[in-house]
Amino acid sequence: MSGGGHATARLFLAVDPPEPVRRELASWGRLAAAQTSAPLRVLPPEVLHITLCFLGSRPVDEIDALAEVPGAGVTEVGELSVGAPLWLPPRRPRNLAVEIHDEDGELEALQRELVGALERTVAWEPGRRRFRAHLTVARVRGSEPVLAGARGPQALPATPALRFQPESVTLYRSFLEPSGARYEALAGRPLGRMY
Repeated sequence: MSGGGHATARLFLAVDPPEPVRRELASWGRLAAAQTSAPLRVLPPEVLHITLCFLGSRPVDEIDALAEVPGAGVTEVGELSVGAPLWLPPRRPRNLAVEIHDEDGELEALQRELVGALERTVAWEPGRRRFRAHLTVARVRGSEPVLAGARGPQALPATPALRFQPESVTLYRSFLEPSGARYEALAGRPLGRMY
């Protein structure tokens, strides 16, 4: 939604894994990039996140209202775990990611809750694609996707056996730059289970 001449911002809501988890996944990404024929640009640990809702380009004047969404009584999320490597999207892969297992369904419940809050807050409609929890660790350089014949997940090293609880849910603004996307945290809320 870029409305004629109105300033827009590229926005998304995500959960943030703990810093040691991000570091270990970035290390795995570097190892995977060295073992695949795909020309990968490994993402730095500080930008790794699990996207829950991608809002796309939104009017800048919606940011204040959207900044309230992460704090609107969101569901708590317990332990998540890292699964197998994935090339995404499946048809024309451009990203190397890892599955995120949500055994109790709490991350998916949080995602649904945030979608509902976004729909009530601004005129936003979610995409039709079903939510698939994953964390992108590398992007393909250049404009061509990974070809079907390229060495895929079967040729990649095993992902680290990591279990973690996400630290926060955050509204991010994304800036597309020649070196890759840069993210600015606009608002957030700590996540954790109340015992």
